[in-house]
Amino acid sequence: MGLFNNIFGSKNEGENEKEVKIPWIALTSVEQLSEIEKKSLTKPQVIFKHSTTCGISRMVLNMFTKNYAFEDGQMDFYFLDLHSFRQVSDETGYKFQVMHQSPQLLVIKNGGVVAHDSHGAITDINLEKYL
Repeated sequence: MGLFNNIFGSKNEGENEKEVKIPWIALTSVEQLSEIEKKSLTKPQVIFKHSTTCGISRMVLNMFTKNYAFEDGQMDFYFLDLHSFRQVSDETGYKFQVMHQSPQLLVIKNGGVVAHDSHGAITDINLEKYL
């Protein structure tokens, strides 16, 4: 059984791992974008734009969640459901001058975007750099 567990993972794998919970703030209104911009003057703000119908977006979200290791209050994390809030997604691009992609991560600091990327490159963004 050891060989199969090494190849396929054991049934008990992850039992000792702490479940990661990102303290998401739902991004549901255009007005929140001004709030994000203002709050970015005192601490970094992160927006994760997610497509609920895209398998790649789900995979990247899972990878991002798995790698999350921040203490409460270091950054604010906003979650934007692109399909439910298309107008907010469009306005995010206009306000922060980034072309829409999905999935997409934006890091806002001092009123502007200091990093953004999409798809698998999201996990390459070193968020600690912006603390």
